[in-house]
Amino acid sequence: MGSVASIRRYPVKSMMGEELTAIDITKKGLLGDRAYGVIDMSTGKVANAKNPIKWPEMFSFHANYLKAPELDAPIPPIRITLPGGATVSSTDEKIHTTLTESLKREVKLASPSGLDVQFEGYIPENVEGLEDPGTIFTRTSPPGTFFDIAMVHIITTSTINYLRKILPDSDIEAARFRPNMILDVPDEDGFIENSWIDKVLQIGENVQLKILQPTKRCVMTTLAQGDLPKDPNVLKSIVKNNNGNFGVYAEVIQAGKIHHGDKVKIREFVS
Repeated sequence: MGSVASIRRYPVKSMMGEELTAIDITKKGLLGDRAYGVIDMSTGKVANAKNPIKWPEMFSFHANYLKAPELDAPIPPIRITLPGGATVSSTDEKIHTTLTESLKREVKLASPSGLDVQFEGYIPENVEGLEDPGTIFTRTSPPGTFFDIAMVHIITTSTINYLRKILPDSDIEAARFRPNMILDVPDEDGFIENSWIDKVLQIGENVQLKILQPTKRCVMTTLAQGDLPKDPNVLKSIVKNNNGNFGVYAEVIQAGKIHHGDKVKIREFVS
């Protein structure tokens, strides 16, 4: 059907991440993905760009591993580049103070635990079709993770290109949607992932993912990040043209290693 065009990992939830040529896929997704989170000490909730009213600068932080994570080994430390260009390591004894000063809220850097962790999101007021505009919602991450819904997030070149046709005056880039994988599906058109729900995506010879549900988009897609400007029309168009969905979430049913360029195919799920 196509191939793996891009692999992306985000060491810290809601910070900019890394593009890779290969990675191990575990039952908890891409090895090292969202292995750290910034915890709001006043609420115990994880800082999240889904609530830009409280966390307006999250996309100005970049995180990368000091060495590559390895299977069956502790997660290695990371380096965080702050909005002004200064860097701080997760092993620095001042890491919590530095992030608190930069984010202007008392926070700490943490790894997932066995306890439930919650995050907040803001529903924008200027997007027709969204329920409860102007409100804040709270959700709980899957146990032992900092994920929103499921372990792997996938989009395709078909969906990206279709949205570019609909919004020719907007900058539609994969970075807006923070996927783990971008699949190149040159013979498809439109929101092709909609037809994958409850099917199995095979990547290369070994890795198999079950597609669980569409990815319901939020205010994050409209925010400025890097060279991409703020653009409310992105979310407005997704809501209008595809019920607010862009891409899919998946769970890992067979782990293994994936590489840039690996062939992918969709098949029916057999329990």
